[in-house]
Formats: sequence, structure tokens, C-alpha cells
Amino acid sequence: MTVRSRIEATLREHLTPERLEVIDESHHHAGHQPGITGQEESHMRVRVVSARFSGLTRLQRHRLVNDLLKPELDAGLHALAVEPAAPGEPTRW
Repeated sequence: MTVRSRIEATLREHLTPERLEVIDESHHHAGHQPGITGQEESHMRVRVVSARFSGLTRLQRHRLVNDLLKPELDAGLHALAVEPAAPGEPTRW
């Protein structure tokens, strides 16, 4: 199972999202650090709309996602960009 698919499965299970996109942006970061070739799944962007975010601040939303994905971060995921929204909120995507 890929990092991307594990992230997607975890977020689907815990956030029951209306919308979810997990985007591998690793190829944009090739050569930025030793050992980062752009081929590994090291940089991910998560765009998610979930009722779980209703009433939470932006910081609380980010913490929730980071806590859910801590095993991936601990296992070597280098960067995680999070774009969370509650249903009905405007998104840039």
C-alpha cells in the first residue's frame, strides 16, 4: 500500500469527508535535500472537507489531521500541507 493510499484510507475512516484529495507533490521537491529524488512519497497535500471541522479553528483542524497522520510522519513523510474546510465553507480548490 502506498503512503498516499494509507493517508486517504485513514482520513476517510476518521473524518468521513464530503471531499478528499491527497496529492503527491514529491516531484516538486527533488534535490531539495540529500536523498530526496522526487520518486519517493515524501511531500503530500491533503484537501479535505469534513463535518468534523465544524466549530474548530484552523489550528485545531491542522492538529487533528496531523494527529491522525502521525504514523506516516513518524515513518518518514517529510512534508504535509493541509487544506481543511467544513461543509459550506469556501475552498480555493
